[in-house]
Amino acid sequence: MIVTETKIRVYYQDTDQMGVVYYGNYARFYEIGRTEMIRDLGFTYKQMEEMNIMLPARSLKINYLKPAHYDDLLTIRTIVDILPKVKFPIKTEIYNEEGELINSGETVLVFYNSLTNKPFAAPKFFIDELTRLFNHDVTQS
Repeated sequence: MIVTETKIRVYYQDTDQMGVVYYGNYARFYEIGRTEMIRDLGFTYKQMEEMNIMLPARSLKINYLKPAHYDDLLTIRTIVDILPKVKFPIKTEIYNEEGELINSGETVLVFYNSLTNKPFAAPKFFIDELTRLFNHDVTQS
């Protein structure tokens, strides 16, 4: 299992009139966690795109457990617990400053070749790095 953590602050623009994080922003929070996880693996989305590797979302499931509020410091925990094939399932958990789980879900991405416009199996270099780290937690402060 690979687990990365990214901290983000809730800004005014993330909230509704009640000072609560607007539900649609959680998808963006998940994306922030995934982007930093990919970076922790030693790659960037930009580098992968330069190799014609795209990772579009196939599905998104979100569970809203407790609200987050303006100025909260949140921890986004991004979890990969199975090696991807063509589909790349990524679990996400979001915790508030008190360490309470406030949101959880899963995004399924697909490895997609932008030249052929077709899905394809995860590239060897990516699987090799995941395999190397699979039994170690990778944490970003």
